[in-house]
Amino acid sequence: MSPRSPSVNEELRRRSRERLLQATVELVGERGYEATTLGHIADRAGAARGLVSYYFPGKRQLLQSAVHRLMHRTLDAALEREPRTDDGRERMARAVDAILGLALDEPLLMRTHMAGILQAEGFVQCPEQQRLAELLRDTVVRYGSHDVDRDYPLLRALLMGAVFALLIPGAPMPLVTLRAELFQRYELDWELGVPPGGAPPGGTSLVGQSK
Repeated sequence: MSPRSPSVNEELRRRSRERLLQATVELVGERGYEATTLGHIADRAGAARGLVSYYFPGKRQLLQSAVHRLMHRTLDAALEREPRTDDGRERMARAVDAILGLALDEPLLMRTHMAGILQAEGFVQCPEQQRLAELLRDTVVRYGSHDVDRDYPLLRALLMGAVFALLIPGAPMPLVTLRAELFQRYELDWELGVPPGGAPPGGTSLVGQSK
């Protein structure tokens, strides 16, 4: 049997890493962070347990990479869904709705992710985080920003704050209220993106106004 080519080995490594990331999302979403071990993740992914440590320095870093991958995939699907559009305001609305929707769909996972970011490690600089950042930066560019280096971090901070407000135990804010504030900040018509049921709160509709 001839040895595998470097490209084949690289693809096998990529698939192994993807399986670990997907298994992490599934298990933490089902069981929570503390009840999920690296062994559980390796078993769910069908990988050798030592492979987890080969790719990731620890469980917290693995989780952040896994959630950033999920956020990137969710955001990319929202931005590219039919009918596809290059309209910057529609794409900004889709981005807001995608991230808020993910927080509602995966509350345990996203709450755990937010808690990890607030710890000493902060953001993990990984390929998944970089792909997510590129997509958000592109959204800001298409929206029409004249200062992307300022406006991209601001968008990221606003989305993180909204996710936190949606998920804070005991005092969550309603989705409609948070969406209205973000849409008002970016002068987006309520009908853009994926509007939740019902009308927007008073004073936030911007139909007919131009940016």
